[in-house]
Amino acid sequence: MEWAIERWRGTAGEFHSRPIPEEPVASVWIFEVSTPALVLGSTQPDSIVDHDACRALGVEVVRRRSGGGAVLLDPGEAVWVDLVVPTGHHLAETDVGRATWWVGDAWAAALARLGVTAVPYRGPMAPTPWSPLVCFAGLGPGEVLVEGAKTVGVSQRRVRQAARFQTAAVLEWRPERLVGLLSPPFPTTTGPDDLDRGPLGAVRPLHRPAEQVLDAFLEVLTALG
Repeated sequence: MEWAIERWRGTAGEFHSRPIPEEPVASVWIFEVSTPALVLGSTQPDSIVDHDACRALGVEVVRRRSGGGAVLLDPGEAVWVDLVVPTGHHLAETDVGRATWWVGDAWAAALARLGVTAVPYRGPMAPTPWSPLVCFAGLGPGEVLVEGAKTVGVSQRRVRQAARFQTAAVLEWRPERLVGLLSPPFPTTTGPDDLDRGPLGAVRPLHRPAEQVLDAFLEVLTALG
C-alpha cells in the first residue's frame, strides 16, 4: 500500500485542528509552521503558560489532542510529520505501548541514511521532573535517541478508524526560549538558568537541513509500504 503524501504550511493551530478522515488512507502529513507556536499536551493546564511572554514574542498557543508536555515549534527548527495509519493496515498495532515502535524504527533508519547512529526507545514511559511541562524532557516508546539524548519525539491519537502518529525531529534546540514562555514554579532539580544540564540538556538536535532529513524519512516510509 502506498502512502498519500500531503504538504502544508500554516499555523500549528490550523494543522492540529485537522481531523482524521472518516475513511482514512495511509497518509504522510508534512507540516511547516509559518509562525512560532507553543503546543500544549491535551491534559496540560493553561496556567503553565506565560501568556504575556507569548504575546510579546508573537508565539501562538495551541493545544493538541494527544498527551505529553509542551512543544515549541519555531519555523525551520523541527521536521514535523504526522502519519495516519488506518485500522487494519499492516503497520497498525492494537497494543498502545507497542504501536509507536515501527515509527521509531523508521526514524532511526532514516537518520542512519544521513550517517547518524540513532536508537529507537522501546521501554516504558521514562518521566523526569520537567517532563510534565516539556515534552522533550521525558521519553516514551517509539521516540528516538542519538548519543543517548532524545532527537525525535512521538505522540499518538487513536480513533476507531485510524491512529495518528505525530512526530517531530529536532533540528535546533533552544530550551531557554521554551522555558521563557512557561510560567513558574519550575522543578527544583534544574532551574531556567541551568538548562544545558539535566533533562532539558538531554536533547540532541540534528543541525541538518529540513529537506535532507525529510527526504531520508520519506525514502524509508516508501520502502515500508
